Amino acid sequence: MTMSGLYYEEFEVGQTIEHEKRRTISESDNQEFCDMTMNQQPLHLDAEFAADTQFGERLVNGLYTMSLAVGLSIPDTTDGTIVANLSYDGVEHPNPVFHGDTIRAQSTVTDKRETSDGERGVVTMRVEAFAVNRDEEGTEGDGETLVCEFERTVLSLKRE
Repeated sequence: MTMSGLYYEEFEVGQTIEHEKRRTISESDNQEFCDMTMNQQPLHLDAEFAADTQFGERLVNGLYTMSLAVGLSIPDTTDGTIVANLSYDGVEHPNPVFHGDTIRAQSTVTDKRETSDGERGVVTMRVEAFAVNRDEEGTEGDGETLVCEFERTVLSLKRE
C-alpha cells in the first residue's frame, strides 16, 4: 500500500506545503457539525439572531473550520505516516467564515526532532486556512483572507 503522507525524514523546517484540495462550506456542513458536537450557538444556527450581529449573517463554526484545515492537510502531510496527533496550539480565527466560502490550506514545517529513542520523529507545522476569492474587507474579490491558523504537532513514522 502506497502512503501519500510524508515520513519524518521528508519534512524540512521552513518547507511550505500548499494543499491542492479545497472545500466550499455549505449551510448543511455547518448545521451537521453543530449538531454532531451539540453546539447550539445561535450565531451559527439562527439567521434572525445572526442578522442583528456585527456580521449580519450566520458564521461557520470555528472548530469546523479548524477541523477542515486539518483534513485538507492530511493527504500531503501525514496520511498513513502518522503515529498520533500530539497537540494543536495557538489556534486563532482572525476572520469569520460564511456559508459558501471556499477554504484552502497550507502547512509550513516549523520544527522537527527525533524522539529520544530515535525510532520516530516529532514534527510541528503551522497550518493556515484561507477563504479564497475574498478581499481584505471580506467581500467578493480576487484575493484570499486568512480565517484560521494554528500549530499542529504530530508523531511521525520514520522510513524503515
